[in-house]
Amino acid sequence: MGLPVIIQIENIYYPILATVGIPGNLVTIVILSRGSCGLSKCIARYLVAMAAGDLLNLIFGAILYEIQDAYFPHSFLNYTPICSLTIASTLASYDCSVWFTVAFTFDRFIAICCQKLRTKYCTEKTAAVVIAVVCSLSVLENVPFYFAFEPREIIDNVPWSCYVKSSFYTLPIWAAVLWLENILTPFLPFVLILLLNALTIRHIVLANRVRRGLRGNSNGENHNDPEVENRRRSMILLLAISGSFILLWMVSFIFYTYVQFADTQLFEANYNDPFTIMEQSGYMLRSLSSCTNTFIYAVSQSKFRDELKNIIKRPLAAITRLFKYIKWLHRIKT
Repeated sequence: MGLPVIIQIENIYYPILATVGIPGNLVTIVILSRGSCGLSKCIARYLVAMAAGDLLNLIFGAILYEIQDAYFPHSFLNYTPICSLTIASTLASYDCSVWFTVAFTFDRFIAICCQKLRTKYCTEKTAAVVIAVVCSLSVLENVPFYFAFEPREIIDNVPWSCYVKSSFYTLPIWAAVLWLENILTPFLPFVLILLLNALTIRHIVLANRVRRGLRGNSNGENHNDPEVENRRRSMILLLAISGSFILLWMVSFIFYTYVQFADTQLFEANYNDPFTIMEQSGYMLRSLSSCTNTFIYAVSQSKFRDELKNIIKRPLAAITRLFKYIKWLHRIKT
């Protein structure tokens, strides 16, 4: 029998995702770290952290787990201790990426809606502390999952692959760990992002109305108002990032909601079952969220586009000069 259709799709999907996403996130980190995109250092910190989290998602989730399992099933990465570490690291990287998005959304909410707190909270130092705390808590939260697996088989006294322990479905402590994980990712982030975005948009709309009234701009044209234009750009960037996250995590959100109220074993898979297909589709979509922010920046930020063009042009210019030099040497020899 051939592989299930969903597995065949994954075996093509994840290599393409890694090929596009890893260079994209690396370029994003380089561009944003330079600080030449016209963004504040605080915003740049969060965006770099989000790109780094997305990069780790692709390394651990796409390459070391999905691609390794599909194309290199007998490599040393499939030893049970390494396999368990890969799964725990994948979960931790997803938590980091999700909560970096929440942290960025909250930072923009404070910057736009809470002027008194803005100068104290929206700083580069605060962003660094928040990022460090998110990383630490995400790692600690997922340490238990390293111990949730046992060898699928033992060959020559070597434990191979990862199989969920039977106690995972019976012990109350594991039920509590799973509930906590699902509440923290993705339930609470969904609620916080939707709430903060709603409050931020409401504040911007009301503030723009008041500002137009004070400026006597009754026809609604505010292109000459730099403050309104700055708010508009901030809102576009915020909604693009958080909206992309919500859309691409929606299937996983529905899946995890169903799991909590159904008698279903989360780690048991029948790849011809619609429920499992939904689960795997959710994983693919949330992995896609690790690639989207680079394109969002390229579309919404003109200075980011300029920096991206410069990065692309430099190697092309070097290659062009190399070909010209080769042609020149050929002419001299002939």
